[in-house]
Amino acid sequence: MRVIVVGAGVVGTMHAWHAVSRGHEVVQIERESEARGASLRNFGQIWVSGRAGGEELETALRARELWEGIGQRVPGLGFRACGSLTPLRTAREVAVAEAALARPDAAARGYKLLTAQEARALNPALRGTFTAALWCERDAAVEPRTAQLALKAELLASGRYTYLGGREVREVVGAASVRDDHGAVHTGDAVILATGAWLGGLVRELAGPELPVRRVRLQMMQTDPLGEPLTTSVADADSFRYYPAYRSEALDALNAHQPQDPVAAEHRMQLLMVQRNDGGLTIGDTHEYEHPFAFDTVEEPYEHLTRVVEAFLGRPLPRIRHRWAGVYAQCADTSRVVHRQQVRDGVWLITGPGGRGMTCSPAIAETTADRLGW
Repeated sequence: MRVIVVGAGVVGTMHAWHAVSRGHEVVQIERESEARGASLRNFGQIWVSGRAGGEELETALRARELWEGIGQRVPGLGFRACGSLTPLRTAREVAVAEAALARPDAAARGYKLLTAQEARALNPALRGTFTAALWCERDAAVEPRTAQLALKAELLASGRYTYLGGREVREVVGAASVRDDHGAVHTGDAVILATGAWLGGLVRELAGPELPVRRVRLQMMQTDPLGEPLTTSVADADSFRYYPAYRSEALDALNAHQPQDPVAAEHRMQLLMVQRNDGGLTIGDTHEYEHPFAFDTVEEPYEHLTRVVEAFLGRPLPRIRHRWAGVYAQCADTSRVVHRQQVRDGVWLITGPGGRGMTCSPAIAETTADRLGW
């Protein structure tokens, strides 16, 4: 079988990975020289802890298993089973964590409520003030800026993979064939359109104007090296307000009696933080849903995140080295893990995983491969 994959972000690359792993030939086409979208502009978190119960959690857990196996084959992914800590400061935040611990799937997530002393034993860099922390053992991380390159190098070594960068697919011609803007026609047995947040042009022509997917913009930043290990990923209690696993009466009480910081509320913020291999910290994020998106980044969210991180670390944050914005595609019905649609004979559109893309992409691609009988 010959599979044509359009898009070299993590969703497209994982489809290429599964096809090659099952003995098939793959041609992957990317309109940039290399992927430059949301797959590089995220935390690199394999984030199990906050996922909704049911299909979403099952997908994340399967993806976590797949990431670990791929990481063993491809050290350049930088896979590490670091887990995550969410430091808690108030009784209401602790109550939300306790409600999460009462979930029937809490053990599958690796939840445990720790004292501040126990949390610092896991992550000594957290020297700030907090009373307890929610630990999620199943969370992990990879290096987002280099993961696609590492996967591509391994795919190239198979001898069954061709990468064509700097080519934009303009047209579907016949069954399972596409034409790029160089005039070349690529024919296969299946075409996977994994175009990320690119939802216009060919995608609109194929899927129609009522595609149930929206675009979301975010802001993030990265610091100079911290100078010491941050041994786990770190979130704050605002993540409870964002992730569906934490919905409970305790969360309702938190929202009612401990309102979010005005800047965080305005920008729909939570803290997520991961240390990169070079020692720097990737920190975010915001969520912007209304179109048209701003073309610039604003400073208030960065100032808010800096205050929150410094309070947890008990020390000044290293110099901010990078600031950026990114856009990802999210199913309008956020309970759906991904939008998977056959748009022509032999042509499938896979988009809309939202903030779950980095976490869930290996399992999303595996499901596609299984359904298409690869």
